[in-house]
Amino acid sequence: MKARDNHTMLFDFYELTMGNGYFQTPMKDKVCYFDVFFRDVPDGGGFAIAAGLEQAVEYIQNLRFDDEDVAYLRSKGCFQEEFLRYLKTFRFTGDLWAVPEGTPIFPGEPILTVRAKAIEAQFVETFLLLTLNHQSLIATKTNRIVRSAQGRPVSEFGSRRAQGPDAAILGARAAYLAGASGTACAMADQIYGAPATGTMAHSWVQMFPDEYTAFETYCKLYPHSATLLVDTYNVLKSGVPNAIRAFKTVLEPLGIKNCGIRIDSGDLTYLSRKARKMLDEAGLTECRIVASNSLDEYIIRDLIQQGAQLDAFGVGERLITSKSQPVFGGVYKLVAIEEDGQVVPKIKVSENPAKITTPHFKKLYRLFTPDGMAFADYITVHDEVVEGPLELFDPVDTWKRQTIRDYTAVPLLQPIFQGGELVYPLPTLEQIRDYRARQVDTLWEEVKRFENPHNYYVDLSPKLWQIKHDLLSAQGHR
Repeated sequence: MKARDNHTMLFDFYELTMGNGYFQTPMKDKVCYFDVFFRDVPDGGGFAIAAGLEQAVEYIQNLRFDDEDVAYLRSKGCFQEEFLRYLKTFRFTGDLWAVPEGTPIFPGEPILTVRAKAIEAQFVETFLLLTLNHQSLIATKTNRIVRSAQGRPVSEFGSRRAQGPDAAILGARAAYLAGASGTACAMADQIYGAPATGTMAHSWVQMFPDEYTAFETYCKLYPHSATLLVDTYNVLKSGVPNAIRAFKTVLEPLGIKNCGIRIDSGDLTYLSRKARKMLDEAGLTECRIVASNSLDEYIIRDLIQQGAQLDAFGVGERLITSKSQPVFGGVYKLVAIEEDGQVVPKIKVSENPAKITTPHFKKLYRLFTPDGMAFADYITVHDEVVEGPLELFDPVDTWKRQTIRDYTAVPLLQPIFQGGELVYPLPTLEQIRDYRARQVDTLWEEVKRFENPHNYYVDLSPKLWQIKHDLLSAQGHR
């Protein structure tokens, strides 16, 4: 059985059949360019959060076919023997550019570009899409939930509802870089350093002869991190009173004020307000109230608007699965090939305008106002220089034009691999988290609205727009 951490064979099978076909044609050494981009922001939001690049890097660095892989492919009976021998020494030797993890990203713009020989470029497609789609989805959903909490901590509680072990661990990683305060997933802490947190389950309370004994015991065992689950029986009649008694009996004599209760069911607004009153009257004004139970950004926002007395949130299934929209929709499309040392743009056309690709090897810039706010992204051909007055126009409604002069253009696509060698120093998870926070702060509040957000413009340079227009015209599309 192949080791689970070896993902070399995590291909769509047609990548292998195409590779075998390229190998037997002049396409074997053809250099081509592929872009990863997405078409729609999940949940109708104004932006997404890029995540998953670190795992893409690890995959490419470890891309090797061992004897077991080759034997499996030989057993399929459709691969040329010379191609199988080629696989035994296969390495990725191409170039790759990507936006850093934590970057706010928008539909239609390249968030990753591969330049490589055709076989190499095809082989990396499946895993690149898998890791970027999954983690960007969870990071985007988490950031919405975190922003709805208005500064209150949000912990990821979703491992038991995730779609498999990797989804739980990497989902927790994505959630933390997007702003979650911690995770219930111990392995995500062990591997990536996303802080593991937790309280107790209802089973702890049920194990003891009575609720008070359960609470008293827990406080004695964990006096500096005691958060008691108060809804096993009755929140207001027994749960909160027994928690108060345990805190007063065990923690107060030790001078410990750091404590909390968690409510996991019922009317969270009503129960939290009543519980807050009871805690304050007992002198436990610093005791936190944590809420869980099928929360998302809309429920959290409503709870706060209704005056719920909640200090933190634990969010599980609706975060780790992005339940409201569980597919990110990133795609991997050919945009150019090289002929005699020249980059030749390629386009995919469709009766659906949203599926028409933007051709060519490109650069992506973010444009900032003098006070540091992002107001548009600007896509150019790779050899263009962005300086001086820029003419911006909507790629669809081209009559919407404006000329800008006072701006700063920051390139977003960073070199990750050159000639198959990693040239990008991978940041720590904490560095990604800090970068994400700074970058989201550059977006206008109108872009960050949950409903009907402002349309953040992603513009093509006039040169790139003309190339796209000419290719469409050549295909009979206008």
